[in-house]
Amino acid sequence: MTGRTNDEDSAAQRPPDTDRTDYTGAIYGSLLAASVVVGASTHSEYPRLQLVLLLLCTGVVFWAAHAYANFVGDRLRHEPVTRHEIWDVCAREWPIVQAAVLPAAAVAISPLLNLGPRGAGWLALGVAVTQQVVWASAAVLRAGASRWELVSVGTVNLVLGLIIVAVKAALQHGS
Repeated sequence: MTGRTNDEDSAAQRPPDTDRTDYTGAIYGSLLAASVVVGASTHSEYPRLQLVLLLLCTGVVFWAAHAYANFVGDRLRHEPVTRHEIWDVCAREWPIVQAAVLPAAAVAISPLLNLGPRGAGWLALGVAVTQQVVWASAAVLRAGASRWELVSVGTVNLVLGLIIVAVKAALQHGS
């Protein structure tokens, strides 16, 4: 007996991650989208098209900022940045933009669900939090996580999302 736990054994047996999906960017982008919805729809009712554009544009700007930060970091280490590396970093960070698409789509289809602007904001927020939990769960499943790790990661991401929901509810209640 080595004194290792089942979680340590499963971590030691995990295959190297060859999946190029950037779960970090998708999780971060989902949290960002939720924050945009809260910021945009708490004190006023944004027209749907504005909220859709705000979600997508914010995703693109943060994607560009993350890619740029990678290049600056490479320059600080005095490593040259090649065209291939630029393409690779931009592609790796793209899930930040992708995470804005579903909440934006939720806002866009909200009239079909007979939702007003406030309901559209809540729908987009729910979609953003849900995809955040799903992306985080997918990441740990892909890494071969134990059930405990899966539950822990799902719970942490749900709590983070629910904090944003609580902030939105508190701000709307105060207005």
